[in-house]
Formats: sequence, C-alpha cells, structure tokens
Amino acid sequence: MENINELANYCLNCKVKPCQKGCPLGNDIPEFIKNVKEENYEEAYKVLSKTTVLEPICGRICPHMSQCMGKCVRGIKSQPVSIGELEAFVGDLAIKNNYNMDEVSNKSCNGKKVAIIGSGPAGLTCGAFLVRSGFDVTIYEKYDKLGGILRHGIPNFRLDENIVDSTINKILDLGIKVEYNKELGVNILLDELLNKYDAVFIAIGANIPWKMGIQGEDLDGVFGGNSLLEYSSHPDYIGKNVAIIGGGNVAMDCARTINKMGAKSIKIIYRRAEEQMPAEKKEIEDAKNEGIEFLFQTNVVKILGNDKVQKLECIKTKLVQKEGETRLSPVDIDGSNFDLDMDYVVMAIGSMPEEKIINSLGLECNSKGYIKVNENYETSRKNVYAGGDVVGSKATVAWAARTGREVAKHIIDSL
Repeated sequence: MENINELANYCLNCKVKPCQKGCPLGNDIPEFIKNVKEENYEEAYKVLSKTTVLEPICGRICPHMSQCMGKCVRGIKSQPVSIGELEAFVGDLAIKNNYNMDEVSNKSCNGKKVAIIGSGPAGLTCGAFLVRSGFDVTIYEKYDKLGGILRHGIPNFRLDENIVDSTINKILDLGIKVEYNKELGVNILLDELLNKYDAVFIAIGANIPWKMGIQGEDLDGVFGGNSLLEYSSHPDYIGKNVAIIGGGNVAMDCARTINKMGAKSIKIIYRRAEEQMPAEKKEIEDAKNEGIEFLFQTNVVKILGNDKVQKLECIKTKLVQKEGETRLSPVDIDGSNFDLDMDYVVMAIGSMPEEKIINSLGLECNSKGYIKVNENYETSRKNVYAGGDVVGSKATVAWAARTGREVAKHIIDSL
C-alpha cells in the first residue's frame, strides 16, 4: 500500500489532463488518482467506471507508453506516472471488495433487448454499459468461456487467466445473460436474432491471419500467429529454429510463447527499423531480455522447402520517404539476399475476419473484407451494429472497449 501511495502522490493532477487525452477510453486519470491519494478507493473506482469496465485488464496490458503514460507531463523530464499500475490496483480492489460501479448500476429494465455476438473487450464493454442503462442483454459466445482475445489471444504470462475470470464475473454480475457454444453462421443466425432482439451488436473479432503472398506460404510448418495464440495448436519446438514475421504485439506474444516452449532459436523479422515497430516498447525489451533475436530492416522473399519449411530467403531493406506518405517505407536493397535455416515460420503481420461468416450475414463490407459501418457503428442493416476488429478498428484492447462503449451509447439513443 505504501508503494501505491507513493505512485499516486507522484501525479501532479494536471488541470489540462494530457493523460486523459492519450487514453482511448478517455478515463479521467487525474481524478481517479486524486481519490487514490486520499485513500478513497471506491470513489476512484466509480470515476473509472464512468468510462471503462476493464480496469484490472487495461491496467496490466495496455500499451501505456503509446497512450496515457506517453502523454504524462512528468515523462517530459523524468519517468511518467505509473497509471497502469494504479488502475490495476483500483480494479483489483473493486473485485475484492465488491464495489458498485456507479449509481445507475442494476437500473430497472426498460423492456428493450439487445444481443451481442462475441465476448471480447468490445462485446463485454457494450453489454455492461447497456445493462447499466436498463437494457436486457444476452451475449452469444462460440466457446465455453468468455473473453475473446483476452482469453485466446494474450498469453497467460502477460495476463493471468484468473484476472480475466474475475473481471468478467464482475461484469456478468450486472445482470448480463450468456449463451455459450453459439457461433454466428453455425448455430445462430443473424435473422433469428433480429426477430428476438431490438438490436444486435456483432463483435466477433478478426483472427484469420494475413498472408504475404510469397512462395512457400503453404508449406508444412508455416503458421498464422493469431491462430496459434487462439487455438494453442503448437507443434513441438524443442531444438527447432523459428522465424516470426511481423513487428506488433502478436509477433512479440508468439515469439515469447514459443521461446518458453523450448525452441532452439527465435528470430523476429521486421522490414522496418526498431523505432517503427508497432509493438509496445516493454514487450520488445522483454523479448530481447529473454534471448529472442531481432532482424530489423529485413524482408522475407521466399519460404523454401520441399514439403516442409527448410529455409527462408531474406533481403535487407532501406527506408525511404515516399511522396504523400508520412511513414518511411521499406524498399528492398538489390543483391542483399541471404538465407536462414528454419524449421517453422509464424506469420504475424495482421488479421482479417473469417470470410465465410462475414459473407453469410448479408452486410455491406469494405474492400478489405471488414464489415462496413457508419460513424455510429451502424451496418447496412437496420438495428445491426458492428465494432472492434471486425470493422478494422485499431487493434488494442482499449480501442476495442471504446468501440463497445460507443455502440452502447448509440443503441441507447436509438432505442
């Protein structure tokens, strides 16, 4: 507790609140920390609950340095306030002491029913804010446990499953109903839900790995990073060389997971420089400290092998400023090709929704295969909303949760 008081007292309680502007959810960070300073922990929780219901999770896994903490005034000349640690502390206390979220919790039902398909950060947050406004909410989940990417996409060493369970249980205690083992397009249909509910929110994520379109991607031993994390369908890595292609948090999670499973060597291959990597800096440093090797400004040209992966052909890149683009672009350097002996390759360059499911919904999609929505997250069908990764939103837990909260607001206004 002494450490928490020290962390809270370090905050300057800025009037302009730059940290709040850096938070995708817009949490009132100075106000909740002010209450922590005063040891008024339940009030601190109520301040946070106005904008989020995932405090124990976001406090632990958000990329804080590229969001709230990256905007902290303290961080200009010294270390920023440990906002994530303080948020997780308050969230944990709320679960332990069963704090109420706010005065509108458990509001009497208004007679309106909403179905939410998917129980990741977007679906859980949407459901919580709807129930707190008097809606009858049912979440449909394809697995026998809730959580979406929180359970199936983030390794346990980064986010303990017990934290996920306790956070979800507190949300469900608001009065949300759940139908388990219900998959959209398989044993639940959109038309059926629209006949039973006043609105439907589709938040099924996007977990089909992108491909690079290079030779050898169909060889045995090539995996998609998102699929590996979701299904834990790992081969035996002991004594094997593994390449991870990509520079985001999925790449870091795959590399660190595989490293803990006994791989001989792991190389993360990224076509830009380290400073352009989208992964959280802490995740990059953790991977380095665990002995994972990084090949920056390196592109993969081919995956070589007869039936299974044997080698990678790579090429070095230089970064150039292209007209009309703000981000430096990697360009292959002629004649810089080299080979790497490799047993497994993991593609972690992004993901998209499952085409078969999306096509079965009869909803308009954009050119990249994501469900098309307007500024209110409404799809091409009346009373059908979509959000999170399935619409191509920014792929972090906090941004997905923000989507869910905004969808809830629009459903409340509409109904």
